[in-house]
Amino acid sequence: MDQNHTLMQSVKHGIVSATEGAGDVASAAVGAVSHTVAKAIEGVGDIATSLVGATAEVTRGAIQAVTEVGGDLGGATKGVVIGVLRGTKKAGAATFDTIGHTAEAVIHTTADMAGDFGAAAKGLVEGAIEGAKELGLDPAQAASTAASAALRAAGKVGAEAGQQVRNAVTGTIAGVKVVLKEPFKK
Repeated sequence: MDQNHTLMQSVKHGIVSATEGAGDVASAAVGAVSHTVAKAIEGVGDIATSLVGATAEVTRGAIQAVTEVGGDLGGATKGVVIGVLRGTKKAGAATFDTIGHTAEAVIHTTADMAGDFGAAAKGLVEGAIEGAKELGLDPAQAASTAASAALRAAGKVGAEAGQQVRNAVTGTIAGVKVVLKEPFKK
């Protein structure tokens, strides 16, 4: 079993177990994701490559777990972003790029699981805002990065997915005005 599959299974198991015990998907996602991401990038030479792979697999595990337990996808994606940011903080890799990679991974996995793109995208933005505040990053830039990356990824899935994401992230979320950077504008 390769390391990425192990990451996915670890997060999935952690979230399912925590959710069955407490029922709070968002908190379960934060805890399982931050722990797994921190472990995955610990001691790795190429943090950027490790982080992108770890984020994708951790996201996949989290969304599969939420689907299995019938949890709130928006709460889970919020927890995923916060968890990834906390997990990457120690390695100095908690950046806006991290938020963007996480948002793209969430939307791709949501497509694979036939999930609600709007709920996933709104949760991403909420998580980016909360995580940014916690780490001293600019919440408005974090929101814009998450929303724009989600829109870019949804656009690759299809026009309907793109429209659902756009509708979900347009306006003010968690007290922050979200500014979309259109994927087709350079």
